[in-house]
Amino acid sequence: MNFETKLKKGVFIIASMLFYGCIEPFEATFVDFESALVIEATITNELKQQQVVLSRTYEFEADGPTAESNANVSVSDTSGNTYIFEDMGNGVYLSNQDFAAQSGVSYQLSVTTQNGRSYGSSSVPFAQGTSIDQVSAERITNDDGINGMAIRVNSFDPNGSSKNYRYEYEETYRVIAPSWDPTMLIGDPAPDSGCNVIKVNNEINEQICYPTDVSNSIILTSTDDLEEDRVSNFMVRFIPRDNYIISHRYSILVRQFVQSNEAFIFFERLNELSSSESLFSQIQPGFLQGNVFSQDNEEERVLGFFDVSTVSEQRIFFDYDDFYPGEPLPPYVESCVPSAPPIASIGGCIVRPIIEIRAGVYAGDNDDMQVGEGPFFIVSRVCGDCSVLGTSEVPDFWIE
Repeated sequence: MNFETKLKKGVFIIASMLFYGCIEPFEATFVDFESALVIEATITNELKQQQVVLSRTYEFEADGPTAESNANVSVSDTSGNTYIFEDMGNGVYLSNQDFAAQSGVSYQLSVTTQNGRSYGSSSVPFAQGTSIDQVSAERITNDDGINGMAIRVNSFDPNGSSKNYRYEYEETYRVIAPSWDPTMLIGDPAPDSGCNVIKVNNEINEQICYPTDVSNSIILTSTDDLEEDRVSNFMVRFIPRDNYIISHRYSILVRQFVQSNEAFIFFERLNELSSSESLFSQIQPGFLQGNVFSQDNEEERVLGFFDVSTVSEQRIFFDYDDFYPGEPLPPYVESCVPSAPPIASIGGCIVRPIIEIRAGVYAGDNDDMQVGEGPFFIVSRVCGDCSVLGTSEVPDFWIE
């Protein structure tokens, strides 16, 4: 989760409302931009290389956050262990050895940036939480009247000690390019061939692929106000029926993080700050204080949170026919209407540049060629080559 992107969104929406709500227009000028360090880190009870992500805040005109490179990053615990993290590029730091958070042990983050500034976190204890009991899929009509698939989670902690839950998911789905053809077009390699193109066996474009997407929102729930610590049919994902990602076979991996009260409140406020709904509440925009700080200057602002959490995960699969038997498939990501452009015009070549820059692919012969048309049907690349969307390699976890 990109903390800084969430923060930027909330502040930008509020600034926009203030601007357009004024009677007289004015020039909005932002000065004294502060490049603050953003720390994203969750240490879990999984035995693996743990991850810390470092970046810098960015101005509204910028494309996105800037990775913080060449920092010295480590995590120490109250058992006397220190784990060193290595810079893997793009602001991602991985521990140089596998380790897992242990019950009854507290952990603390330390960061020294390449400019010599030091940062740290509060000491965060790890407390064992509960695991996911079940992830299920259900066809529903949601509150907005939209039919689709609900992905739900069930979890229960008989000890009543978990209470606060955050979810992430990773979804993978089979895509079949509707206009794939075993033949493809290439520019005629013959000397002085001009605009001519020829048909050859298709050894480049892929028909079946397996794209993967990850959740990009903060998904939270709490059982603190309930009689028992039970998450019951909590919906972590809703997929409208007309979404092409469920057209064939779909899989989702749901991850459940059990959080401390402090971590839960931080993520809850971050979520509120980044949503338009918060504009109508009493919450005021401003600096969102986490548990990370500068060790050199207490006035310096540092964004983010260092969390230590129990995590569990569960994956499910389903086919479109499991819930929509015999019903039409959702529309593809593009309409894939073929066109038959002429090979050339007064302005120059037409088909050859399209296929050479991989903007379109062959979709059949135009046997009933009309005036102004060319001999080949062409569709946009995504219609005949699903590798635009994701890999054609079958994932190791995939089950039919």
